[in-house]
Order: sequence, then structure tokens, then C-alpha cells
Amino acid sequence: MPTTGQPRIGVFALQGDVREHLATLRSLGCEAIGVRRPEELATCDALVIPGGESTTMAKLARIFGLMDPIRERIAGGMPAFGTCAGMIMLADRIVDGAVGQETLGGLDITVRRNAFGRQVDSFEGNLHMTGIEGPVHGVFIRAPWVEEVGPGVEVLARVEGGEAAGRIVAVRQGALMATSFHPEVGDDARVHGLFVDLVRGA
Repeated sequence: MPTTGQPRIGVFALQGDVREHLATLRSLGCEAIGVRRPEELATCDALVIPGGESTTMAKLARIFGLMDPIRERIAGGMPAFGTCAGMIMLADRIVDGAVGQETLGGLDITVRRNAFGRQVDSFEGNLHMTGIEGPVHGVFIRAPWVEEVGPGVEVLARVEGGEAAGRIVAVRQGALMATSFHPEVGDDARVHGLFVDLVRGA
């Protein structure tokens, strides 16, 4: 793995919003690559798991031999950032998951899949996030929310209005970070910047 210069951050590239994450990470000066094979994962300092469809992502990760290597790297301290479906993939526990649905785990949280409703219930809204000055524009698309957090998990953001007010939508635990929303949508790179700082610190 690289130990000098800018961090090399992989983006799980078998399904989901891969290009948008790659572009945002590169705008921050990182070397960013799509990860489809264990050999590519082995070259990365950190991994982003994008939004997409969590059950499909888990099946593809198993088929392409990535599930266990990612789990091992996370257990070994590799920083990882999950957005939307990526949050589900990093969660230790799922409510309303598919039968037998696997996750990578690592985050001591319980997430509710599709908590905000179906595609037609997708919405946008501003929220405040620990470590970022000023409001962050959150885009929620068939998004999960966090129902419970373990004692080592820091809550970074909650929904600030409407029926879901107070629901947890961003968390961090050690080298792991996750958001219910899609920070790769639009041109605000501050949430990714928070993760890149975490990677550099690790």
C-alpha cells in the first residue's frame, strides 16, 4: 500500500454511484481508483462504498471475491466511507433487510433499510454535520437511517425537519464513516474532505 504522497482511495465499483465518488475524491487531490478485484483493493489506503442497491452489492462482492478481503481490511483498520447503500453495507445490523442479506460490518449501528420510503419519497434538505462549517445539502434517495448506535459511535448529523426530524443520518466510529445521503451529488466536496482527513490521520 502507498505510504507517501496523496492517499490512494478505492471506490467499490461493482454497482452504484462510482464515477461521482471518483470525481469528488480526485478534486480533493487523492488518487482514486475503481475496485472490482481483491488485487485492486490491496493497493488502496481506504475504500468508499457508494450508494446503489445493498443486496445486489453484497451478492456481487461475494461473486467477485471481495466480501472477505474487504471485511479483513476493515477489521485491520482500513478507513472506509459508506453512503446510502454503503451505510447499510458497513452496518453490523439491518432492520427490514432482505432474507439472508450480508453486510461487511464494522460499524456498531442498526440501520433501517429504505427508512425514508420508496423512490418517490426521495427528498433533499440541509443539515448540519459535525466537523463541517455551515449547512450540508443532503440528497436522500431510498435512504436508510440509523436506528441505534453503539457506545463507540459518534453521531455526526440528524435530520432537522419534517416527520423524520431527529433521525440519525451520519455517523463515525474510528476509521469508519457513513452517511444516509449522497454527498457525491453536486459540487460540495466537504463531506468527502472530512473522510480524506480521517484517512490521512489513520
